[in-house]
Amino acid sequence: MPLTVDEYQIGQLYSVAEASKAETGGGEGVEVLRNEPFEDVPHLGGRYTRGQYTYKKYHLASKVPAFIRILAPKGSMEIHEEAWNAYPYCKTVISNPGYMKDNFFIIIESLHLPDKGDKQNVHELPPDKLKLREVIMVDIASDPITSSDYKLSEDPNRYESETTGRGPLTGKWISRADPVMTCYKLVTVEFKWFGLQTRVENFIQRAERRLFTNFHRQVFCWIDRWHGMSLEDIRTLEERVREDLDRARRTGEVRGMRAETD
Repeated sequence: MPLTVDEYQIGQLYSVAEASKAETGGGEGVEVLRNEPFEDVPHLGGRYTRGQYTYKKYHLASKVPAFIRILAPKGSMEIHEEAWNAYPYCKTVISNPGYMKDNFFIIIESLHLPDKGDKQNVHELPPDKLKLREVIMVDIASDPITSSDYKLSEDPNRYESETTGRGPLTGKWISRADPVMTCYKLVTVEFKWFGLQTRVENFIQRAERRLFTNFHRQVFCWIDRWHGMSLEDIRTLEERVREDLDRARRTGEVRGMRAETD
């Protein structure tokens, strides 16, 4: 990302709030239940212990693959998300306690560092887990996206920030960018369902990469909206968006990213 680590904190929080509105409507989308500070919860070997805790529910019927919608009972497409944002570290746990219980979880651990993505093991995985890890580099400017996801206004190849003068991101932009930082994300998925486990776990990993790519394109291309905001400004925005989400979920049409065709 062509941002400082401090800038990314604001941009990421702003974009999460705005993207939530685009995914909510017609009975589906994001419901924010808690958004509050936390302390004395150790992460990454105890180096990060305080930050902001959020607890959300995602009502997702149209956003999961058709083969799951057919098999799963009505009302089971409710996903819970807990996140401990101890920036620059963040841990997110996604589950389905109402139906899958301990048989399904996604854990996303993020560490944000001022580099070009050249660190090998920032999450300090032991050798056995390191052998299982697959490393995927996500380039927000060069990686392909689906035609349904593409928006000209959110294309880093075309966008130039009026506030910062950054962009467009073309060619080997990573080697030239200043500032530059990397979001290191460790995604762990478990889905225990006989006959579907591998298929669903692969789908989730593809969906996460799609989500990371689209989201971070937005973070950069929305820079003129959020650059200069303070953390206090963000908390005010989050509270206002929370009220907007509650209204939107009760009315209107289903919005946002749908599951790709299986």
